[in-house]
Amino acid sequence: MAEKKKPKKDTEKESSVQKKKKRKKRKTKSTTAHKTKKSDDSLLPEINIGLVGHVDHGKTTLLESFSGKWADTHSEEIKRGITIRLGYADTTFRKCRKCDTYTTKEKCPECDSETDILRKVSFVDAPGHESLMATMLAGTTIMDGALLLVAVNEECPQPQTREHLMALEIIGIKNIIVIQNKIDLVSEEDAIKNHKEIKEFLKNTPFKNAPIIPISAQHNVGISSLIGAIEKTIPTPKRSASLDPIFLVARSFDINKPSSKTDNLVGGVFGGALIQGELKNGSEIMILPGYEVIEKNQKIFKPLKTKIIDIKTGSKSVDKISPGGSVGILTSLDPGIVKSDKLSGSVVGVEEKLPPVHYQLKLAVTLLERVVGTEKNLDVEPIKMTEALMLNVNSAATVGIVTELRKNAISCRLKLPVCADIGARVTISRMIGNRFRLIGYGLIQESS
Repeated sequence: MAEKKKPKKDTEKESSVQKKKKRKKRKTKSTTAHKTKKSDDSLLPEINIGLVGHVDHGKTTLLESFSGKWADTHSEEIKRGITIRLGYADTTFRKCRKCDTYTTKEKCPECDSETDILRKVSFVDAPGHESLMATMLAGTTIMDGALLLVAVNEECPQPQTREHLMALEIIGIKNIIVIQNKIDLVSEEDAIKNHKEIKEFLKNTPFKNAPIIPISAQHNVGISSLIGAIEKTIPTPKRSASLDPIFLVARSFDINKPSSKTDNLVGGVFGGALIQGELKNGSEIMILPGYEVIEKNQKIFKPLKTKIIDIKTGSKSVDKISPGGSVGILTSLDPGIVKSDKLSGSVVGVEEKLPPVHYQLKLAVTLLERVVGTEKNLDVEPIKMTEALMLNVNSAATVGIVTELRKNAISCRLKLPVCADIGARVTISRMIGNRFRLIGYGLIQESS
């Protein structure tokens, strides 16, 4: 009997050891998951990826699929169902340890395994409506790469599909992915036909070898393939944190509610991207061109000086930022100065370390052969004296009145000054019909 009980005792002992091992494994797994989550929270976005394309081709829906955030929050955007202002959202790309599925979730949607963090990215949702081209052009200056959305149930290219692709080329964005969206709405035959249209559209552009990824943003189909393509096609660029800081302001706003008490008011907020250098919480900063004043019957702009009181990435505060994704800078400025994008297009940095402010520009000009964005093919006519042109540089949009014409060069008097380096690229749009249309670009030659 004693010999028969001994194996039972050993079995019980083994069982006890196994239980301890299982408890230890569960504890280790829990700790690992906690570390992964903590690591995710501490990450800063390291790249800005633009979402561009014709109106209603699914940009904002895709952004929601990636981030869980609906970027159209302005009342007029909700009413009209289109993006009017630049939208922003961050997300973290992950990869499943077991089945290699790409996702934004901590648990794999395919096999429920743990996922590993690849990188955190910021998305910039640019408006696709033709009347909002200035806003789209302002957004391209902070993009490191772009996703061009094409609705599979419409002929390609649509007018703004062509215009947005040309804008990316002019600004100098080299890495793009074309997204064939809404595949749930068409047959396989129609999807293949649309794919051929896209290839034909791209064949004479620098993007002829860009990946084309079919998805349904509405139903989260093809998202793993898309994230995988982004990871392979749009690398994080090398940047220098040792240079003087340059922050491009794409949005400026007041976050206080109308019923806020005076003691609880928060200063003005800038949204945008740091393209070089480093900014720290508590730093003194300068904003150029600044604010408008009248002196000796002349309109001039004076620099604004303020202090950084907080830096936000998503909803999280950080002590400092290096070049990378989109962030929010909270300042001690009167919120009335910055509300409703009054200071969008400004440049933030350290006093005496910022680019010059231009009230006039001399540009070396390159014109396109055809006007971009119109349904009819129109030749680009030469620029004329006194013509009003829309000029986009950095994240700023202004109107320039042509005051001088030379061979392949113009001089313009600006209605709103801009802060930009000599040699900076400026997109040029002309009023055709009742819309500004992209006709070329220029390089700033000298300050006047």
